[in-house]
Amino acid sequence: MIACGANSASYNAKSRKSTSDVEVTELIAVARPTLSVAILSWNTEALLAECLESVWVACEGISSETVVVDNASSDGSVAMVESRFPWVKLVKNRTNDGYAIGVNHLLSHCRGEYILLLGSDTRPERNSLKTLLEFARSKGEALGAVAPRLVNPDGTIQRACMRWPTMKTLLWWDTPLGTRWPKSSELVRYQYLDWDHHGTREVDQPPGTCLLVPAVVVARIGSMDPSLWLFFNDVDWCLRMKQAGFSRWYCEEAEVLHHQGASTKKYADFGPEWHRNRIAYYRKHFGRTGKFLAKLVLLFVAIRQVFRVRRDIGSWKATRPHVRQITKTAVQILRR
Repeated sequence: MIACGANSASYNAKSRKSTSDVEVTELIAVARPTLSVAILSWNTEALLAECLESVWVACEGISSETVVVDNASSDGSVAMVESRFPWVKLVKNRTNDGYAIGVNHLLSHCRGEYILLLGSDTRPERNSLKTLLEFARSKGEALGAVAPRLVNPDGTIQRACMRWPTMKTLLWWDTPLGTRWPKSSELVRYQYLDWDHHGTREVDQPPGTCLLVPAVVVARIGSMDPSLWLFFNDVDWCLRMKQAGFSRWYCEEAEVLHHQGASTKKYADFGPEWHRNRIAYYRKHFGRTGKFLAKLVLLFVAIRQVFRVRRDIGSWKATRPHVRQITKTAVQILRR
């Protein structure tokens, strides 16, 4: 395995003496690795260590490099990688720039023919990456991306694939309609509830937490949209693959363990950021109407949250500080 560390730059320098005894530097190109394992990390030190240990085993026999971009972790992740995994190419961001920008940093450092976006809260099984590569090669130039079967620590399957969100999805997802009829045709469609995630098949959105993408596809469609800071960036990316004529697949034969949400759940602004990004996604793909409807749903969610806080606290007087904060956050998002 070619490990991407301090001594694995794109070129190696070789010195020699010319006939006039003048030292000449000859640059010898290093063979391009087959696979770049690209990991974005934020405050998941213990899980990242497990992930890198698994990557080392899973990449056995594969010409590969491993790149980690750390989004300004404060839990010792950087020191851990430097001390325990010197073969990793570590890029240290001074600030947490979010998922999309962090992934774009990763992409700029990857040299492989295929790039595997891998969450720091995952653990690839021994042959999973070989299986994904073999599958990708079998699909040829038509392939845009392929994801493995994701499993929970208890071995149960995560139903992580989704269909495209539509205008109708806005009316049903996280609204009274969805609460009243959780098995409506729209929610069944959107969440692939009509499929148990058994069997390899073509899908709309494979999960971004472990996604193998040919480098030529990245060159063709570009990097992730930085305006989708934390959410909906992979949805947008996969949709752009579709628009460019590339297929997206789910490969059941490859298995990766996933500690779902280990990093994102630590983000204090999780809920508001999700709505900011959803509004941005709908504005981009559905225009003014999509933006308006997404904002209307956010208004409902804010009002619902006020009444939930009132129910939990027990009095309107004690609820007022919370109402002010909810109102302030909602107004900030709605004004964008």
